[in-house]
Amino acid sequence: MIVCIAEKPSVARDIARMLGATSQHEGYLEGNGYQVTWTFGHLCELKYPEDYCPQWRQWNLAYLPMLPSPFGIRLKQDEGVQKQFHIIEGLMKQAEYIVNCGDAGQEGELIQRWVMQKVGISCPVKRLWISSLTEESIREGFQHLEPASNRDSLYMAGLCRAIGDWVLGMNATRLYTLKYGRREMKAPPLSVGRVQTPTLALIVKRQREIENFVPEPYWVLATKYRDTLFTAQKGKYLNEEEAQQALAKITGHPFTVTSVTTKRGKEAPPRLYDLTSLQVECNRKFSYSADITLNLIQSLYEKHVTTYPRVDTTFLSDDIYPKCPQILNGISGLYMDLMTPLRGKKLKKSKKVFDSSKVTDHHAIIPTGVAANNLTDAERNVFDLVARRFISVFYDDCVFDTTTVEGEAAEVPFKVQGKHIVEEGWRAVYKKDKKTADDDDDQERADKDEERLLPDFHKGESGPHEPQLTKKMTTPPKPYTEATLLRAMETAGKTVDDEELRDAMKENGIGRPSTRAAIIQTLFRRRYIRLERKSLYATATGCELIDIIREELLKSAELTGRWEKKLRDIERKTYDAAAFVTEIKEMVSSIVAQVKADTSNRRVTVVPEEVKTKKGRKQ
Repeated sequence: MIVCIAEKPSVARDIARMLGATSQHEGYLEGNGYQVTWTFGHLCELKYPEDYCPQWRQWNLAYLPMLPSPFGIRLKQDEGVQKQFHIIEGLMKQAEYIVNCGDAGQEGELIQRWVMQKVGISCPVKRLWISSLTEESIREGFQHLEPASNRDSLYMAGLCRAIGDWVLGMNATRLYTLKYGRREMKAPPLSVGRVQTPTLALIVKRQREIENFVPEPYWVLATKYRDTLFTAQKGKYLNEEEAQQALAKITGHPFTVTSVTTKRGKEAPPRLYDLTSLQVECNRKFSYSADITLNLIQSLYEKHVTTYPRVDTTFLSDDIYPKCPQILNGISGLYMDLMTPLRGKKLKKSKKVFDSSKVTDHHAIIPTGVAANNLTDAERNVFDLVARRFISVFYDDCVFDTTTVEGEAAEVPFKVQGKHIVEEGWRAVYKKDKKTADDDDDQERADKDEERLLPDFHKGESGPHEPQLTKKMTTPPKPYTEATLLRAMETAGKTVDDEELRDAMKENGIGRPSTRAAIIQTLFRRRYIRLERKSLYATATGCELIDIIREELLKSAELTGRWEKKLRDIERKTYDAAAFVTEIKEMVSSIVAQVKADTSNRRVTVVPEEVKTKKGRKQ
């Protein structure tokens, strides 16, 4: 009998249906020579401290650091988990071979390998590696099963991630709680983690920048000529006297157009979605949290209408291109008008979309072509984003003319720019967005995309104008939203707008696309951050925890990003897993020694109770 093990019952049912395993048993399905069973996510976990050493059950500074060698796993202490494990164990002990059907990613690999290790299997193992749960994709995957050994480095990266989080989290949480917590108030532990702490530090740093910001005045010189506002090319005047002198200089002198130039430009369709960019867009457009968006796109994946969601690439491999007409036909019922420009043409194949060298395990998130029926309103919102983005990449570029008009008054130069869209191209797919912009960010982006038509100006023309001097104040940086925080996590705290540069920086981002939502939720749950409208703020506890951590290794997004890079390199077999674990252990030992040596009597404030937002979200 061939035993297939999936990560969820729903996925197991899809696989069983395709294989013809239709006979229902407790904890598995059977038929046609297959037994298909499932986990519920993690059935196993790394052992607790007391499993290695009984005295480690006590929270005591004298017992730190705790550095097990080797690490071991245990079954989760849950009756349902243990019952399902014993069913799986019975099936695997009798198996001819096993097919690992876990989610095709680092976490999915870890979940199933730990179960097989706990069972102590001796039969061969093969790996199902698919990017969608459609029947066609599952069938194709079973026709091309891989040796399990092909994914050994993926497992090692996941194992190192888990061990690194254990070593740092277990030791640092006990260390800071015992040294700086308020034990007399029975306060909750001070949770410190490899990713959550630098993420919290980003929020605290931004908050401090806002709190300490001192507005400074500046002046902008402009003039209205033929109902068009020209701005002085000097930009900001930081000195009022100098600005007033410039205003006096041009007053009463005619305005003369010195140059009119028009340049034609093209704008390619936006990139396809990876998980982070989808979470960013959903937060901006619908105010969905990163966690909610992940759950929605996971649900769409399990309903077979979109591909595997936990991805960090915006590209498709070249072998997807021949399948695209079929995918477009599958969703054409919902987007009939948008399909019309594509009919009768060979689909465009852009290197900005199709590039196998930019795809490792999975490609960008796209529709599968399965009809999107029985979706909730929220699911439909997310599906619509994914579908329109996919459709748009086959449209022509948007073609526009940018006209720059320069002029001067009393030798003070001014400039204005206008934009005229010549060929709408892919922007036709997003026409509705201009009408539905529902917040400041959306409106600002919609306004930026609008045409700005200028009158017909001619070089040498001259006439009266209306000078004006406006006093303005510098503004503080904006608080993080979940959208901007996700971007900051992706780039280790650096502000990057350029897509290609951001791609390069993903290597050193903190957390993985699949875990960032959970990290943000952990910060809410620990009461380290709170949500006010769409903005994230650190609580007093969160601020003081970051202040009390003097060890830069624990709170630097850049340094944490380097660890993430090493984990990716382990997956690529270019960095040694044992070296990573040794490095983490040495780092934690050093931090423990530094904190133990602190003779101050500092303590961290406790946030006494949870506050709920209007939407009922705990903070």
